[in-house]
Amino acid sequence: MKKILSILLIAVLFSCSSNDKKAKEEQLNEYKQELTRLKKEITKLEKELAEESGSNIVRVVTEPVKLTRFRHYVDVAGTVKADKNIIVSPETGGNIISIKVKEGENVKKGQILGKLNTEMLERTMKEVQINYNLAVTTYNRRKNLWDQNIGSEMEYLQAKSKKEALEQKLESLKAQMDMALIKSPINGVVDDIMQKVGEMAGPQVPFARIVNIDKLYLIADVSEMYLTKINQGDEVEIDFPVINKKVNKKVYRVSPVIDPSSRTFRVRVNLDNKDKMIKPNMMAVLKLLIYSNDNSIVVPSILVKKDFTGEFIFIAEKEEGKWYARKRYLETGMTNNNKTVIVEGLKEGDLVITKGYAQVVDGSEIEMKKN
Repeated sequence: MKKILSILLIAVLFSCSSNDKKAKEEQLNEYKQELTRLKKEITKLEKELAEESGSNIVRVVTEPVKLTRFRHYVDVAGTVKADKNIIVSPETGGNIISIKVKEGENVKKGQILGKLNTEMLERTMKEVQINYNLAVTTYNRRKNLWDQNIGSEMEYLQAKSKKEALEQKLESLKAQMDMALIKSPINGVVDDIMQKVGEMAGPQVPFARIVNIDKLYLIADVSEMYLTKINQGDEVEIDFPVINKKVNKKVYRVSPVIDPSSRTFRVRVNLDNKDKMIKPNMMAVLKLLIYSNDNSIVVPSILVKKDFTGEFIFIAEKEEGKWYARKRYLETGMTNNNKTVIVEGLKEGDLVITKGYAQVVDGSEIEMKKN
C-alpha cells in the first residue's frame, strides 16, 4: 500500500512540475509576441512621424566621429602610513631622572632622549676601576719579573687573568651605563613623550614616539575584480581632500594575496613629503587607471539611447541630396566621466547628432547647422 501511495505522489508532483513549466513557456511566448507587435508599432509610428515631419525639417548639430584617447579609473580610499613611526623604550629598567627633549622637537639618530638612574652602576664602576688599576700594576710587575726569568709562571698568569677579567667587567659596566641612556634610533620628530621624570622605565614600557614623515606611503584595498588590471608602475592620481592637495605617483607594489574576508588586495604607493603637509593616518582618494586606449571611439553618454532592440545613437546620413536622421545600433563598452566607449556600430567620420537628437526619429529629414 505504501509503495502505491509513493508512486501516486511522484506522479502528482511530476504532473504539477510539467504543468508549471508549460505555463511558463506559454507566458514567455505571449511576451515575445507582444514584443514583436510593439516593435512593429514603433517602426510604423517612427515612419509616420518621419513622413509628417517632411515639411518640418529638424535643425540639428552634428560632430564627426574621431579616434581619441580614453582613460578609465576606479576610485578607492587609502590611508597614509609611515615606515619610520617608532615607539622608543630603554634597553634596561630604572628610574627616569631626566628627559632631554620636548614634544615636537626634531632629533637626530643617536641623540639622547632621556636618562635613567645609574648611581649604583657608577659606584660599582668606581670600585672595579680601583681594582683594575691595582691589577694592571700587579700584572706589569709580574710581567717584568717573568721577562727576567724571575718569579713563577703561575703568579704571572694569575695577574694577567685578573687584569683581563676586570677589563671585561669594566666593559660590561660601561655597556650597562650606555643602556641607561634612552636614544633616538632614527632622525625624526618627537611626536609623543609617554613617561615622566620619576617614573620607572623598562624595555616593555613605551617611553616616546619618534616619527619621520619625510617619506610616507599609502595603502589601499582594491576589489579583486581589478587584480589583472592594476600593475606595479601604473599611474595613480592621489587626492588629499583635507589639505586640498593632489599628486601624481606610480604604484609601488601590488599584493599577490587576496584577503578572504573582504575579497580585496592591497596596493602601495610611496610618497615624498618634503613640505610635511601629509600626515600619518590621513585619508586619501586614489584614482587607479584600469583601462587605457589611445584609439577609441568615444561619445557623450547622454547621446546613447535604448529601445527594445538595444542601444542606439542618431547619426546624419545623406540620401539623394537630402540629410536624414538614422538610428544606428551600437555595442558599448566602458563609461567614465559621462563618456562611453563605442565598441561596434560607429566608424571614424560618421556624423553623430549631438544637438536636436530629442526632436528626431529614424528617418526624420534634418538640416545641419553650426554649433
